[in-house]
Amino acid sequence: MTMDSRALTEDWPAIPFSEWRETSAALHLFTQIVGKYRLAHSPWINHSWHATLYVTPRGLTTSMIPDGPAGIEITFDFVDQAVRGHTGAGATSSFTLEPMAIASFHEKLIALVTELGGDPTFHGRPNELPDPVPFAEDTAERPYDADAVARFHRALVSVNRVLQNFRTGFRGKVSPVHLFWGSFDLAVTRFSGRPAPLHPGGIPNLPDNVTQEAYSHEVSSAGFWPGGGPVDEAAFYAYAYPGPDGFAEATVLPDAAYFDEDFGEFVLPYEAVRTAADPEKTLRDFLETTYRAAAELAEWDRALECEGGLIGSPPAIGTPD
Repeated sequence: MTMDSRALTEDWPAIPFSEWRETSAALHLFTQIVGKYRLAHSPWINHSWHATLYVTPRGLTTSMIPDGPAGIEITFDFVDQAVRGHTGAGATSSFTLEPMAIASFHEKLIALVTELGGDPTFHGRPNELPDPVPFAEDTAERPYDADAVARFHRALVSVNRVLQNFRTGFRGKVSPVHLFWGSFDLAVTRFSGRPAPLHPGGIPNLPDNVTQEAYSHEVSSAGFWPGGGPVDEAAFYAYAYPGPDGFAEATVLPDAAYFDEDFGEFVLPYEAVRTAADPEKTLRDFLETTYRAAAELAEWDRALECEGGLIGSPPAIGTPD
């Protein structure tokens, strides 16, 4: 395997979706298989936070799953291109990420979990995708472009850094920065604290009660997709639920951002961020202005906001008038 060294060092690499569409589709399903294993063995946390993956310097991780005699962690290593399993007792197991069928990845993960002493029982069909094929029956060979995956990971690291910083500017309830393997997006969500209207559901191959629990309270959410689905390019998104009156007409930054009427969300192409003079500031502007539009129009408690990005000390607490 050869890999362009720039894929491992460039903060905002080019990731044109058309060039790795099939690899991205395979990687999406790989993460679904690992995510479903975590989901099957983790107690439910509000808004499905118990099922997500997290960005690491080398790839993605489940964090510790309470399975087996000493807990199991599954990681995607996009530097060495491998899936690795670790236990608290010191056991390890791994297999190589390479071109393979989804059924082969499924079989390899089951073998890895079994070797580590875990229970490899989990739901065997994809979520949030139309016409899902059970993992064990998806035997078509899939490509795996290691360089594209490494560049995608470098982008995730940079996006994760900005989202983590944005997360610190809110002292109310806010999600971790995590990757939802169902929709394959890295996301962070702020909550107003007020209950939301019952969500209508209707997401393909996702139980409505899961969606309704996820949107039990008002949110302002933002994140990043590699491409595919409603936006056929790598892009950032931002939305509010419920969407307040006037949200679609709000003025947001940068100029490249727009409201997608069919999608019902603000969209900012990744390429506009990558090629900006200051990519981090460009993305922060998008996050801040879309949140501000949601918070102002829905009359959130703005006292939940605080100074973000501080290191070594908490933000100051205002004194009552």
